[in-house]
Amino acid sequence: MSAASTRMSTAAYRIVENARLDARNTFGVQATAPLLVEVADASALPDLFGKAMPDDCPALVLGGGSNLLFAGDPAGVVLALTAQRIGIRDDDGARAIVRADAGVGWHDLVLWTLGHGLCGLENLALIPGTVGAAPIQNIGAYGVEVCDRIHAVEAFDRPAGAFVRFAAADCAFAYRESLFKRDPGRYIVTAVEFALSRTPALKLDYAGIGEELQAMGIDGTPRASQVAEAVIRIRRRKLPDPALLGNAGSFFKNPMVAAAVAAGLQAGHPGMPVFRAGDADTRKLSAAWLIDQCGWKGHRDGDAGVAESHALVLVNHGHATGAQLLDLARRIAASVRERFGVAIEPEPRIIGARW
Repeated sequence: MSAASTRMSTAAYRIVENARLDARNTFGVQATAPLLVEVADASALPDLFGKAMPDDCPALVLGGGSNLLFAGDPAGVVLALTAQRIGIRDDDGARAIVRADAGVGWHDLVLWTLGHGLCGLENLALIPGTVGAAPIQNIGAYGVEVCDRIHAVEAFDRPAGAFVRFAAADCAFAYRESLFKRDPGRYIVTAVEFALSRTPALKLDYAGIGEELQAMGIDGTPRASQVAEAVIRIRRRKLPDPALLGNAGSFFKNPMVAAAVAAGLQAGHPGMPVFRAGDADTRKLSAAWLIDQCGWKGHRDGDAGVAESHALVLVNHGHATGAQLLDLARRIAASVRERFGVAIEPEPRIIGARW
């Protein structure tokens, strides 16, 4: 393997050849990018794709590396947008529009908004990754999806060679889905605007938040910052720290099934959790429960394993390859399908292989 070397450097971007990506993905698996482009100024993207590299060159946008699995080396270019500006674009005293560059750390943004008296992102505290990745995956946790807070998404349209701006209603958001995820080669998210309130509208009825607040000694109506602290405490107990144990958080999406299918499964498995989904005829199942019932929690094959604390989390105990983690994930999904007749799909993007 050739050593990494800088091919070109300007004030707006730097191009590195043969760049190691081990430290740029939270699984900590080995991967090498033929070209890594660190973009400090998104306004340089038209020049970058028009001159510094071919227009049709495949490009993978890499944020915090927390929502992908390198099962092989990426083809083409890896882009890392590094600008980290946050600012308030409009504020009428009741609601503010906050704009954040794609390179801002997601949790950093959550803390920034709380520090400025803005509410709405507190349930999404401590989610790894960057602002740019949030709308792509439509991240969500503890009863809130980021699409509920997004005002607009700014992106670079590669085929058009132009910057575009999408209102939230035009982003085709769905459960862990978006326009940007469905067409990953076209749009490069450069910034996101969020509509946040100065009056709390707290969501406390999900996944033990109320109990955690009580354990913190908060009996009355909590502040948004206290809700964020409760979420942080819960996440730290349930999910391993990627800095200590390589992982990408929840690896599988909760499957959606017809209400009749869910009823039949519940009849055979009375303890199965079932949740209402977007419409009256659809139900959401707990992937964690399905996987746990198949006996995978705490399982380990060499250095590829499943976390002891949460069945949804695949972990790298040190030297697992992306291919080994993918093989484990496939076997988990196959066992769930065999026992329950339900297909579960990965949440992270798989690079270098097909699911």
